[in-house]
Amino acid sequence: MKKYLIYCVFAITAFGCNNASKMGESADILNKIENGDTVMESKIIKTADMKFRVKDVQSTKEKLSDILKAEGGTIAEFSINSNIQQTEKVKYSTDSLMELTAYRTEGIIMAKVPSEKLDDFTNKVAKMAVFVDNQSMKFDDQSLSYLTNELKSINRAEAVAELKKEKPVKKSAAVVSKNVDQKLALKDDYVDRKVRNMSIDSRVEYSDVSLSFYQDNTVKKLIVANDELSDYRPPFFQRVVLNLQNGWFIFKEFVLLVLNIWSILVLIAVGYFGYRYYRRQQKKNQLA
Repeated sequence: MKKYLIYCVFAITAFGCNNASKMGESADILNKIENGDTVMESKIIKTADMKFRVKDVQSTKEKLSDILKAEGGTIAEFSINSNIQQTEKVKYSTDSLMELTAYRTEGIIMAKVPSEKLDDFTNKVAKMAVFVDNQSMKFDDQSLSYLTNELKSINRAEAVAELKKEKPVKKSAAVVSKNVDQKLALKDDYVDRKVRNMSIDSRVEYSDVSLSFYQDNTVKKLIVANDELSDYRPPFFQRVVLNLQNGWFIFKEFVLLVLNIWSILVLIAVGYFGYRYYRRQQKKNQLA
């Protein structure tokens, strides 16, 4: 059975924390690797991206959820969006319109799948697709970064142990503060590298998968109220009758108006005929 480097590192780190007398463990590990006494554990991060066309986005999302559950994966994020491509309203009846909307539905799923099942999962997804636009898979080897973090973590644990072993002597406040800051910096860096390796382990165990899928444009029909007010006018013959009635009403109002101003009309008539009479008299006098 192969001896993996990380198992050795964990054991050595634990022993080094309990027994500060053992120093130079990172150098020992490097020597073993160079001599071929131990094998560096492979840390390959796999990621996959797919874009494909389906018959129905919503049903595809449900099927993908079932497949992920069966494969031991999880959905980290998903969204379904409908983008309107074109819309138009056509007359359906006097007070109704038919609204026609052409829209494109797209779905996006960000998932995590066990790395050993990534190929099987992508193959199952490809079989669900009507057409695969593009499909890609990337392999990122983090073995050296992982080893670097582990060895540096050991070095920092050893450095902190050495600082603790120093004989207590009278030191100034500035020196004490500097030593404390140095220990804290080493410990914080140790934690950061451990967390980075935990993140690498998680990404090695579960691959990130990005799925983008869409369906053909869909036309939705919806009956809505007619908001064009001119369409609510009465029919032609009814409007003819209404206009005749309105004309008779206007005529009656005009007669009533004339009756109200009859005195003014009489004065205007008297003035007019008086003026004509005056003009005739003047002409007669000139001829005479």
